[in-house]
Amino acid sequence: MAVPNTASLLAGLLLVLFHTWRAWAALEVYMNDTVEVALKGTAKITCRYTSEEGRGSMDIQWFFRKGTGERQKICEQVGMMTTINRTSPYANRISVNDTETPAEVALSIRDVQLSDEVDFICRVKSISEDHVEGHTTLKVFGKPDHPTIEGVTTGISVNADSLSKIGTCEVRNGYPKPKITWYKNTTPLRNTDNVNVETSTTTESSGLFSVKSVLTMKVDRKDKDAKFYCEANYYLPGTNGIMTMMETTKINITVIYPSTFVDFWIESPKGPIKEGDTVELRCRGDGNAVETYSIKDLKNDGVTWEVDKVVLENVTRLDSGEYECTLTNIDIFEELSNRTAVFVNYLDEAVLNPSDTVLMDKGDTITATCNALSSLQTNTAWFKNNKKISKDHSLILEAATFDTSGTYLCVVTVPEVEGMETRGSLHVHVKGKPEIQEKDVNEIETSDETIILSCHAKGYPTPKITWTTSEGKVINSGSQLETDSGAKSQVTVQLTSDVTVFCNASNEIDSDSVSFNIKVKISEFLLLFHLLLSLCVCICMPLCAPSPCPPSFLCLFVFTQSEGLQLSDVLFTCCL
Repeated sequence: MAVPNTASLLAGLLLVLFHTWRAWAALEVYMNDTVEVALKGTAKITCRYTSEEGRGSMDIQWFFRKGTGERQKICEQVGMMTTINRTSPYANRISVNDTETPAEVALSIRDVQLSDEVDFICRVKSISEDHVEGHTTLKVFGKPDHPTIEGVTTGISVNADSLSKIGTCEVRNGYPKPKITWYKNTTPLRNTDNVNVETSTTTESSGLFSVKSVLTMKVDRKDKDAKFYCEANYYLPGTNGIMTMMETTKINITVIYPSTFVDFWIESPKGPIKEGDTVELRCRGDGNAVETYSIKDLKNDGVTWEVDKVVLENVTRLDSGEYECTLTNIDIFEELSNRTAVFVNYLDEAVLNPSDTVLMDKGDTITATCNALSSLQTNTAWFKNNKKISKDHSLILEAATFDTSGTYLCVVTVPEVEGMETRGSLHVHVKGKPEIQEKDVNEIETSDETIILSCHAKGYPTPKITWTTSEGKVINSGSQLETDSGAKSQVTVQLTSDVTVFCNASNEIDSDSVSFNIKVKISEFLLLFHLLLSLCVCICMPLCAPSPCPPSFLCLFVFTQSEGLQLSDVLFTCCL
């Protein structure tokens, strides 16, 4: 009997296991492990199940798990009827709907908050009281504000004893907590002995995170050209865990560094220096730390200027020599120096031989020389009346004539330096008796009341020119002008009749003269005037005796008025 009982028990156990397997096999729930959603967005959590029973027999309940681990029901859906738990914080923000996928429902949560980042549980219960659960963790992401950067505005010394603050980066209102990375140019900065990045996080009242990062480091000279900036990294939904980034603007810092070299140069003039120039000497180090300068004249008893710029005005050759600039860093008490040479080119005054004035006889020959001592190669040229007559330092005057007389200008120039030149003058006189250049003029016919006569006499000593008439009368209105070879004179002669005028030129050697025969030509107006006078004599003679005014007087008055003549003149002429 024992065996049958044992068999019955085994059969019953197998039957129970079979029914249990059928239930387990009939009801299953599938949910995503996580669902990602943006803050203020709408989250959709799906719950898919498999069951041999129809949709109408399913009891689907949604829960969320609090931070304490306690569950709270959100809603329940039996068949096509949904009941929302009004005590749930999701009562006004959810909806439950079937999806297009068979045997799948979706819980939609609007206006997602950070507090919604919890586990959501979907419990599916069949009519036979069997139930299966699944859960999804909701992940909420809040994009932060654009990151900001603020650099220090004061200079940073490379000789600072400790790490110096470079700047502060901040990214606000992100979730989860954003990450800040500092960059120098394109290189990310990590904590080392010379670099320190200190980050702090603030949780705002909204639950969002704000992150601040302060960079301090040991700077060197190369950092004066570096660009510093920050990169904010944060997560967004649907990026498969890959962080998104935003960059700040790039900043520079002012690096204070001492000079390692001092440059000393002639600022102006840019080319060769000549006497009379203004020379500017400049001194400058390649650093920007607080430094002092002094410039010293090494040859002139050590004259020193406590400046970085010296202006030497109206320099001479005595200013030539070496000058030294010394730079002193007052922080580390180091000195740097450099020298530059100043050479002032010179051109002495022109020396002429013979000098000043030369007296020659006609036919003589002389050689004049012109030289000027200079520190540079020179060119010499001779000019007369602004015309170049020689390109050599020597000037040869052969077979002198009066035309040889004049002023000869020697010009010595330095081609290498513009405006560097000197000049000297040689005055040449050719001794001889006066020679009037004009010839005797047999006849000059004119109807003008005056005539201007000119006379040019060559000779040395300078001739004296006088003007006389054939009657021996001296005309004093003449003017005289000295020329290179003699003198010129002009005279204005008043003409009343034919006249002969003489130009007389004389010096201590001899004299010369020429004559101008001037014939006065009577104009048609004068002929008419003489005719009228003759008529007046015939008409007006009776008027000269005392008597009442005859009719002929009235006729004469009318005649004189019509001709623009003075009646008194006509009467006087008639009476004569």
